[in-house]
This record gives sequence, C-alpha cells and structure tokens, in this order.
Amino acid sequence: MSDSKTYNFYCDESCYLSNPAHPYLLLGYIGVPYNQIDTHKREIKEIKEKHHFFSEVKWSKVSYSKYAFYQDLIEYFFASDLFFRAIIVDKSQIKNEIYEQDDHTFYYKMYYQLIHHKIDMTAHYNVYFDVKDALSKIKIKKLKEILNVQYGVFRNIQSIPSKESIFIQLNDLILGAISYKLRKLNNVRTKLDIIKKIEKECGHSLDQMTPKDEHKLNLFFIELK
Repeated sequence: MSDSKTYNFYCDESCYLSNPAHPYLLLGYIGVPYNQIDTHKREIKEIKEKHHFFSEVKWSKVSYSKYAFYQDLIEYFFASDLFFRAIIVDKSQIKNEIYEQDDHTFYYKMYYQLIHHKIDMTAHYNVYFDVKDALSKIKIKKLKEILNVQYGVFRNIQSIPSKESIFIQLNDLILGAISYKLRKLNNVRTKLDIIKKIEKECGHSLDQMTPKDEHKLNLFFIELK
C-alpha cells in the first residue's frame, strides 16, 4: 500500500462530559494524507513564523492581537488537502447508566462513530489521540481491535501530546469554533470573526449538519438511541 493511500487522523474532543456548563460534547479529527504530512508541517511553521506565533494553537488562547495568524491558518486549511470531521452529541441524550458503561467507554463508542463512517477500504490509516490519562491507553487499544476486526485497515492507533502535533492543535481550533457557535456565545469579538471566516470558507453554518458526502468540513449531529 503506497503512502498516497494512507491517511493520519488527529483526534480530540471538546466540552467534556464532566463539564455541565456545556450542553454539547464534540469529537473531531483532522485528516492528513500521509505523504503530505511534512509539507503541511513546514508550511504551517512558515505561517507561524510570519506572524511571530510560537505558542500552541488553541481556541481558548484566541486573541485580537493574533487574529491575522488565525485567519491565515484557516485559509491554509481550506486551500489544502487537509480535511475535518466532527460528531456533535447532545449531552442530555446520554444515558450511561442504562447501558452500564462509564464515560471512557462512551467516549470511545463515539470515536468509533466518528471514524468508521468515512473509511475507504482501499486505504490505510493511522489514528492519533491527544493524551488524556493511563486508562485511555486501554480504551484506545480496544478501539483499535474493534476497528481492525471490521476493517483491517488501521496500522496504528495511539496517544500523543497535543503540544507535539499542529494537527491536533488545528482540530482544537475548529472544534472550539463550533462549540462557541452552538453555545451562542458572543463575548469575544475575535472568536466571532474567526467563526465567520470559517463559515465563509466552508459555505455553511457551524451549527448545522452537513451532507454525509461533505468532505472538507463534515459535521454530524448524532441522535442517541
């Protein structure tokens, strides 16, 4: 299998189940063609150097002084072959006690839903999660087993620190924008401007589900049974 048919998924979540102030849980990934990883890292590094931006990209750190950087980063994402998919979960629908499961199990059931719907059986995949805790490693191992039993196309699934991955950081930025839109917040003008920029580039609102075949920025609002 050539690298041109291999993709890396960089996954993270936003608005954790333990935070009752946020009504939605979001899980998403940035997809990167394997043979373009070094190119994207180099070109994003050049954007960061252009704007003298040397810290970690995070939605929580968005500020007016760095708007030009975030604008260029968003434009780069939409002009490139990077792609994004997210699942949005209404927390009020979660009934872990009925299924006798804990939050960790629920997270990785949702990650399964996030990943498996867009799988190309002629390709291979590596999946990376932001490091959470020791228990997460067990759940990631189980997720890999389940995915490979069904598909057999996953080479590697593991955790890495977000500070070491610009793609996990970019995921955090887009997930943060979606969450901000869903929560109808408006207290930071720069964040609203970034949301407008993303919506202009993708051609749809960040609080609406996209068609299933949408590739660039795919949003799925899951209905839990």
